Parts: sequence; structure tokens; C-alpha cells
Amino acid sequence: MFNKILIANRGEIACRVAATARRLGIKTVAVYSSADAHAKHVAVCDEAILIGEAEARHSYLLADKIIQVALQSGAQAIHPGYGFLSENADFADNCAKHGLVFIGPPGDAIRAMGSKAAAKQLMEQAHVPLVPGYHGEQQEVAFLQQQAGKIGYPVLLKASAGGGGKGMRIVEKEEDFAAALASCKREAINAFGDDHVLVEKYLQRPRHIEIQVFADSHGQCVFLFERDCSVQRRHQKVLEEAPAPGMTHERRNAMGQAAVAAAKAVGYVGAGTVEFIANQDGSFYFMEMNTRLQVEHPVTEMITAQDLVEWQLRVAAGEHLPLQQSEIQMHGHAIEARIYAENPEKGFLPATGRLHHLRTPAAVEFELGMQAGQPAAVRIDAGVRQGDSISPYYDPMIAKLIVWGEDRKIALARMRQALAQYQIVGLSCNIGFLQRLCAGEAFSQADLDTGLIARNHDSLFPPAAPVPLHALALAAVSLLLEERRRAGHTADPWSQTSGWRMNGALRRTLRFKTEQEDCVLQLEYQGQGWRLHYGAQSTDVELADEYGADLYLKLGDSTRHGSVVRAAQQFHVFSGGGHWQLEFDDPMQHAGETEAEGGRLTAPMPGKVVAVMAQNGQSVSKGEPILIMEAMKMEHTIAAPHDGVIEEILYGVGDQVAEGAPLLAFKQG
Repeated sequence: MFNKILIANRGEIACRVAATARRLGIKTVAVYSSADAHAKHVAVCDEAILIGEAEARHSYLLADKIIQVALQSGAQAIHPGYGFLSENADFADNCAKHGLVFIGPPGDAIRAMGSKAAAKQLMEQAHVPLVPGYHGEQQEVAFLQQQAGKIGYPVLLKASAGGGGKGMRIVEKEEDFAAALASCKREAINAFGDDHVLVEKYLQRPRHIEIQVFADSHGQCVFLFERDCSVQRRHQKVLEEAPAPGMTHERRNAMGQAAVAAAKAVGYVGAGTVEFIANQDGSFYFMEMNTRLQVEHPVTEMITAQDLVEWQLRVAAGEHLPLQQSEIQMHGHAIEARIYAENPEKGFLPATGRLHHLRTPAAVEFELGMQAGQPAAVRIDAGVRQGDSISPYYDPMIAKLIVWGEDRKIALARMRQALAQYQIVGLSCNIGFLQRLCAGEAFSQADLDTGLIARNHDSLFPPAAPVPLHALALAAVSLLLEERRRAGHTADPWSQTSGWRMNGALRRTLRFKTEQEDCVLQLEYQGQGWRLHYGAQSTDVELADEYGADLYLKLGDSTRHGSVVRAAQQFHVFSGGGHWQLEFDDPMQHAGETEAEGGRLTAPMPGKVVAVMAQNGQSVSKGEPILIMEAMKMEHTIAAPHDGVIEEILYGVGDQVAEGAPLLAFKQG
């Protein structure tokens, strides 16, 4: 076994690899960019070395620099994690040339499976069923459009060298093909340095099911069952679970054996995932093989009680697989939710910012947490801590929340409970969306397919409900307690906050607002509490107990508990699984004109302009695309909010834009 390894990655996967290495007594070397100088993965490793600037191409993608650092640090092997250099065949080969072990498959295996097109040709020769499509080298627009016509719309365009949903477009009709292809190729070249695409038939209501395979250098190969990753947005996974609901023993073995055959066909070594697209009738087709550890590997670990990173380390050190196929057992059900810094209500736009407040459910951070022979009920894999920032340079994932239960029903109940306990303040996140997704009938009943989110859009994105009285009461009492603390114990009668008046009770008006409504509260001081009036509702409010941000209020005849976190003028109220963001409002100050009225469209996130589709003086219609920004390797189209005229475009292709910066002057008309 190795004495020291270098982890050529960042974030939660770097922390995850370090946890297993620490348990096995292996020293770790972290590499980091200037943006990650204070990152968690830097703190949890034994050593940490700066390798470059914030952008990945100037740091985490510097293959030669990382090899040099590994040699200088005395590391014997490099673990690439996932993303970055994990599927770079030349990097794997160069590690071997310098006497370093690449903790992953051989370069030839990566090459064989790294191109979706080449992999599908290889699988076709091995008689693995494939989705109808074109996987060849010709890339002329007219030729690809002709192939799409032969296949029949709708078709799916996919970056041949890609993964993670990047460089992927669904094309519903022929007239949309050219624009979708251009966008697909542009995103592919930015993400992977290769704009080759393949064209496939887009299956209706398919499921995404993948098989975890593992092979050693002694010719052994096994599969560790399957994961269902059908719940996706923008072709990126949101919820993953193992085992796949409704999977029969016969189908599991058929898919497992097909995956093992695929791995053996390329002389595979290490951890890999063979992904299949499956019809509702049980038929399945090879999609691609990811030659690395997957983001969703924890659900496999939870149902098999195996540490897959430990398996990777042992196989890379030349050992035999820890278990034979017949020894691998499956127990219970596991679900993983990816917690992202993004705004689901705004098309899942990535978000950046500082984690001002972070409270997680009680969980183990990684240890498989075997207690009495069973995995821990809740596990969190995270690469950030409270106070850390999510930057625009890397993937916006905050954490992975994984739960285990004796069956799917129990696991789902634990996921709902854990999400209700998760608190984040400082940036937009998808926790509320995940709560609705897990509570929805489709996921609860395992009615799964890759279009689940779009199919249930109305229930997943309901109109905002009015702020409940108890949430307003929590915010109001938090404000009053803050005033009391500021007043302290001074004897100055003018600084007291008891509300005492000689000729009657003090009455105050407090104004809070959300994006949807203004909430005006009338507060009447009385003894140890207050009388709260809100619209037609009135109730007596009294503070029952206080533990930091946690408040227990007596509202009339009931008691309500919640946490209130203040960030500037915003009060974040967490109670009963709900989260309300309330801005304390000074009625003498009013926001200025809206963005559309003001005539300036602003950047929804920091990023780079990659295309401009309009020019100064051009008339545009509502919804017409004006320019495209790229952030976190995803494209986002900026469209006209109304019919009008472009007065001035302020940025050109290649320009970097800060969040909130005006992009153009727009005259409504």
C-alpha cells in the first residue's frame, strides 16, 4: 500500500479521498489554486501546495505541474478524483512515465471509452445494444442534419468527449437543428477542448441506470449493482438512488454482465461506471462509460458497506479485488441529493457568494458509519464550511446529502427529514426545490424518467405562498431581541426597549417584504410579550425560550420553534422545514425603477460572454435571444424582456462580466 498520495482535485471529492487515506494511514498532499487558499480540502490534507491561479486551466488542469509537485512531495501515486484530469489519458500515461501510479484505469482504456463515438463503435462490435444514432467522425452541419432526419426527431446532440450534461441539446424539429448544433459545439469546446458531437434518437420517458464496475490488474472484474440517476435537470443528475426501483434480479444480472463485458473489452482496471438508457419496458441501451469514480458513488457504498476509494487504492497498489462477485451483498436503500448553489426558480442559474450561515442535519462526514452492522442513516460529503465562498470558477456544488434506510420508504422519509434540517444563508440554493421533489408524488411513487422535473413542473414550481404568521412572529421577535441586546443594561430610560409608557402601551409598525408581498405587522407591547396584528389575524406572542438563533415562541395556545439568521437587513426564518427570506423594510425608502423600466439588462451571474446575437439599433421581440453568457461551464441565454430596441451592447465576445453588471441599454417600445 502507498505511504503518500497526491490528490489532484478540490472540493468534496478531495475531502472524500483524504478521509479514506487518513483511515488507512496514508499521508495526503493537496494542490490548490489561488481561489482555494483557505478551502476545506487544503485544511484536511497533510500537506498543501499552491499550483496556480483561480481558473482551472491555470491550476487544476496543469498536468505537468501536478506531476512535478507529486515528485517533489514524495508522493507515490496520484488520485485524480472526478472531473479535471480524471479522464485524461495522456495524464495517466505521463504519471506512469515518471514512476507515479495513476489511481485509475490505464490510458488506453480511458482513450477507448473517452470518446462517446468510439466507445459506441466498440460496444457495437461487442454486440451491446445501442440507441439508434450516428457516432462517426463526419461533423459537417449539413451531414449531421441529414443523419438527424434519417434517425427521426426528436434527436439528442451530445459532445463526444463530454459528460455531466455539458454539450448536450435536445432538438425537437429540423428548423432548430443548426442553432442547437452550434450551441452544443461551442459549449463542448469550452468544457472539453473538443467540439465533436454525436446524434442519437431521443427516447421518450427513458430512465438513466448505471452499473458500478471494478476491475483489478489480475483479470478480475465485478459489478456492485446499479444506481438510478433518472432525476435530472439540464441533463445533470439531481437525485440518485440504489438499488434502482423496480429492478428485477434477471435484469440486474443482464445489465451487470453487459457492464463487465464492456470493461473487459478495453482491459479496464479500477473503478468505472457503465451508463445505460433504459426504456420503461425494461429494454436497455449502452450510453457511455465513465472511466473514474462517479459523484454518486456514496449510494453504492451505503448499500454494499464497501469503501470504493479504498478499493481504488488497493487495486492501484496491485492488490486483488477485496471481494469476488458472489461475496458482494446488497442491503437496504440509499438516496443522494446534490445540494447546489443555484436558483431553481430562475432556470437553475448558478449562484455565487459566501456561506454566511450553514447548519446541517446530524450526520457522519464520511466514515461509512457502520453501527451494529448497518450504515449510518445520514451522511454528508462536503468540501465547504460555514464562512467559505462558492466562486464562479468551479462547479457550484455545496454538498452531497446521502441517506440510508432498510427500504426505499424509510430512506425517503429520512431524506425529507434531513432536507428540512439543512440551513443555508448567503446565496441561493436548491434545498427548497429538493424538498418539493422528494415530497412529490412522482418521485415518492418511483415513477421515474429523465423528464420527471419537466413533466411535473407546475407542482415543483408552485406560486409562492403567503408568509405564515408564525414565520413573521419569529422574525419580529428576533428583531426585538436584537434591539434589547444592543440596549444592554444601561440605566438610561430613553434606551430601554421594554415598551413601557406612562399613559398606555407602545404600538409599533414593523414592515417586512419578500419578492411577492409586503408584510405589515402591528405590534403592541404588553407585559412580558406582545400582541401581534397582521391583516385579519391577531395573536398574543411570548418568548418561551432562546438558544442563540433558535427561538421558541408561545403563539396564543400553541408553541412554535424556529431559527432566525440575520444578514444585513434580511431575516432568514427556518421553521418546520420551511425557509422564508424577509427583508426588514424602511417605508421611507423605495426601490427604484425595475430593470426593464430602467432600460438596462444585467448579468444574472458572473461569467463570460460567448456569443452576441444582436447589434446596436436592432429591434427585438420579447423572448428573442440577445447574447449568451457562459458560467461554470454552462451556457445561459439573455433574452429581451419586452419588445424594444437595442440601444447599446456593452460587452463583446470573450469579455468577463461581473454579476449584476449592465449588459446592454434597452429601450422598451
